[in-house]
Amino acid sequence: MYRVAVSGINAVDNPGPGVGIAKSLKQSDLEVTVYGLAYDAMEPGIYMDWLIDKSFIMPYPSEGEELFLQRLFYIKERYGLDAVIPALDAELPLFIKGAQFLASSGIKTFLPTEEQFKLRGKDKLPMVADRIGVKVPRTVTVTSYEDLVKAVEEIGFPVMIKGIFYKAYKAYNVSQATGYFNSIVSEWGYPVIVQEVVSGEEMNVVGLGDGEGGHFGLVGIKKLWITSLGKIWTGVTVRNEALLEAAANFVSSFKWRGAFEFECIVNGSTIYLIEVNPRFPAWVYFATGVGVNLPARLLKAALGLEPECSWDYEAGKLYVRYTDDLVTDMSRFQKVVTSGET
Repeated sequence: MYRVAVSGINAVDNPGPGVGIAKSLKQSDLEVTVYGLAYDAMEPGIYMDWLIDKSFIMPYPSEGEELFLQRLFYIKERYGLDAVIPALDAELPLFIKGAQFLASSGIKTFLPTEEQFKLRGKDKLPMVADRIGVKVPRTVTVTSYEDLVKAVEEIGFPVMIKGIFYKAYKAYNVSQATGYFNSIVSEWGYPVIVQEVVSGEEMNVVGLGDGEGGHFGLVGIKKLWITSLGKIWTGVTVRNEALLEAAANFVSSFKWRGAFEFECIVNGSTIYLIEVNPRFPAWVYFATGVGVNLPARLLKAALGLEPECSWDYEAGKLYVRYTDDLVTDMSRFQKVVTSGET
């Protein structure tokens, strides 16, 4: 029995990947006990005991590496912990920095390197796209209101206003662009990205790099319906060979290690790279549902086992996300709040 901790169990309107990862692990050929790592007692995954066997409240990553690692060591010493699959961007730097220390304590991970993690920055996309033979929308990096006005005049409306790591808004005039610019700066600071809006179909690839230039599987999808927050609600599997080849080139060129999501706009034979995420997306269970269980393969890689490499899947499979209701005892919530675990 392997004990593995999974974060991102906030299955809300802006869902994390953790519930999909847990579901995938429970449906694998591994015997696993899944621990949920939460940051708030209201995260739904805490109460989904058919997937999450036990949950723990974690200190926020902003509180520092020491407190964060202490909490993981507490779980290890008290209940046993063989591996962790972190699923949120904000915590990944702590896990990457502490990976060797965790491994020496018997807690395994399978993560990108610090240099690979930096590739998620939107200012790095032109370099990444050039290396793998795809395009990026016209992009200008700005650090002032004057730069912003100049950039939107150069690109033309509508434009995307983006933080270098987080947040993206579509602006149709200078007033909107300025408002989004100010919002991003106040929350995340400079620089801000101004990007051309390109037309085409939104297609993503989820994958798992082996760290040596190969991979343990890729699955491509097309978004059919997204929420107001930009999260996929329904989608369909696709086998766009140019898109899958671009994702494989990304893994090969940068020797990517660990999970990733490759976000693109596809217009005919032209592929625009929009974003690279250094972890599994919230829809990762879609890959498991079509026969490519990437979370289980990541766990095997972390544990030093040999993951499967086959990734033949059928195009035209439909993914539908749905909401559900759960009723439980208030005492469970009170226990999480008072003891930090349940």
